[in-house]
Amino acid sequence: MREDDYETAIKVVIVGNGSVGKSSLIQRFCHGTFTSEYKRTIGVDFLERSVNDKNCLRIGNQEIRLMLWDTAGQEEFGALTKAYYRGAHACIIAFSTTDRQSFASVKSWKSKVEFECGSIPMVVVQNKIDLLANSVVSFEEVDSLCRQLKLKLFRTSVKEALNVKEGLLVNASLHDSRNNGQLVFQFVAECYVHSIAASEEELVPSFSTSTLKSALMRPSIVDTPIAKTTNTSIIADK
Repeated sequence: MREDDYETAIKVVIVGNGSVGKSSLIQRFCHGTFTSEYKRTIGVDFLERSVNDKNCLRIGNQEIRLMLWDTAGQEEFGALTKAYYRGAHACIIAFSTTDRQSFASVKSWKSKVEFECGSIPMVVVQNKIDLLANSVVSFEEVDSLCRQLKLKLFRTSVKEALNVKEGLLVNASLHDSRNNGQLVFQFVAECYVHSIAASEEELVPSFSTSTLKSALMRPSIVDTPIAKTTNTSIIADK
């Protein structure tokens, strides 16, 4: 870092019910790894990723450092994790394609975050899209909820590294917002989750990884400021 540079630390809380893949999401983003073994988070997990010259994210003379907090999704740890909401700049609400209750809890998680943090930027991540054959929620109802909540929706598979962008962080610098919350909102969206706009008919249960990937990665790009739209479908260029 040059002498006249300075670093901006941005705290992002990852919330959602247990076993939806919050910890795996963070591990994949920070370390590029995934484990199928589920370990319940006790209290809070904390990892950070410095976005330095190697990863190509600089806004002016700012170097961005993300602090990713995985709060426990279990109800009994609510009081323990309360303090970890403080000072959050942005939030990711995660749910699982194969867990109906985790989807039903998205609205309450949004209310919880707003109560603890105020009006900070939030996105919804639908994880485990690789398990579409076992899906318990339809694309239409997920889209409908996110429109109702006015939150951006991103669909991903941490296990298959689908829609996970390792190291390709340049796009974030295109969103030169002076508001740190908006900056990280765009950053998180561009860096490791891409929304998809494929129908359930196109993502058939018998898909292969290559078939799913081709359905996820469509050529068109919708580039609209996140804070000014309620459209929950966006396709990002890989």
